[in-house]
Amino acid sequence: MRNLSAAQDGKTNAIIAHITIIGTIIAFVLNNSSKNEFTSFYLRQMVGLHLLSFINEWFIRGYVSGVVSWAITALLVAFWFVSLIGAINEEEKLVPFLGEQFQDWFKGIR
Repeated sequence: MRNLSAAQDGKTNAIIAHITIIGTIIAFVLNNSSKNEFTSFYLRQMVGLHLLSFINEWFIRGYVSGVVSWAITALLVAFWFVSLIGAINEEEKLVPFLGEQFQDWFKGIR
């Protein structure tokens, strides 16, 4: 964890970011004025998960298979829980497999 104080200050917004895409947008707007690195970490994680969810809903389910889509949805929900528990515990917990890439791909989110 980079900074315990930053984690404590950004915890509420990091948790809000986990409440649907609307929560992510709200957390982004709230973080825009104070620029908390802990919140930014979780915003990048959630943008990645929302993007994967969108791809799953619009492409996998539509063109591959409902069963494959269901399995991916279950995996994404598990990743979401890992991320939420990390935010609650004030730990920068990367989403399994893709968390580092989310941090790199969305590094413009500050």
